[in-house]
Amino acid sequence: MTQELSLLVWSVLLTMAQVVVIIVGAVIQVDLRTLAGNRETRVVLSGWAGRAQRAHVNMLENLPLFATLVLAAQVSNRLDGVTRLGAQTFFWARLAYVIIYIAGISWLRSLVFAISVVGMLLILSQLL
Repeated sequence: MTQELSLLVWSVLLTMAQVVVIIVGAVIQVDLRTLAGNRETRVVLSGWAGRAQRAHVNMLENLPLFATLVLAAQVSNRLDGVTRLGAQTFFWARLAYVIIYIAGISWLRSLVFAISVVGMLLILSQLL
């Protein structure tokens, strides 16, 4: 497996790990009866759990873009040092993003998000 595909798999695992963090936060903030219910009412998480949930949603918005770029580079045989750097940049920035977002450091969060976008742009540059 190429490093780009490995980092895509690790990005999926990061996304799944975020769900675990959200569940822990939800269990702390909301009673189990509500969590196990049919969701007639929306559960709104606050504090670090709410930030974890928003970081997860942001990852869900960006993961398809990253996956598409990695898979397109893979099938078109355009993988090189730039695509590898792009995938590494995306993954490590996304990992930092989750930690920084949960910690509530807004300006740094935005900077790290921009770095993850640069990672995707690096991959895209090899496809155009």
